[in-house]
Amino acid sequence: MKRAIRQSSARSERAARRAFGAVVSALAIALAGCGYHFAAQGSALPSGARTIYVERFGNRTRVTGVNDVFMRYLKDEISNHKRLQIVDSPQDADLMLTGDITFDDSLPVAFNAAAEPTLYTGSISAAAALIDEHTHKVLWSSRGISASQNFPVVAGAAVTTSPYFLQQNLRSQDIAQMPDIQVAQTQEATAQSQEMQFLAQNLYDSMSEGF
Repeated sequence: MKRAIRQSSARSERAARRAFGAVVSALAIALAGCGYHFAAQGSALPSGARTIYVERFGNRTRVTGVNDVFMRYLKDEISNHKRLQIVDSPQDADLMLTGDITFDDSLPVAFNAAAEPTLYTGSISAAAALIDEHTHKVLWSSRGISASQNFPVVAGAAVTTSPYFLQQNLRSQDIAQMPDIQVAQTQEATAQSQEMQFLAQNLYDSMSEGF
């Protein structure tokens, strides 16, 4: 009888561990989907590399200046990790990061009864490569780095409890009183800023971890 109880207890403990593992995995996926960011450790970067030159990215989109705006987010992301020091000349660098903004656009994804857009998804993509300035070898490259963000263009489509909205300096009563044109302008600007931030994070993670 005691053996049966112990076996039952062991099975229950194993089941509890599996359930806990499933909850942790689901939580990690959910956090990633909501834009939460886990810092990369830089394990794929050369151990002796200390400095990096970030070459001005090219712009293959029709959005003027989007590459220059992204450069600020990218350099901030690299600096925040404190793994590499950004230098002003490739001659002073152990590594060089180069790339292009390849896509930047917004498309409607939800509509009201009159077939008018109420929600858009903005997306931005980049291609990049990391070069060893001592050997001139390409250490890493990717053409599939991207980020996206939904944003409302009418007050009724704004989810004021979402992480996206709560990061803004707005209250639910503020956006409810805005005309649609002001809602669209403010929310698109916020979405673009978050897209840039997420793209910079994704690029650094991919570069520093080698995937």
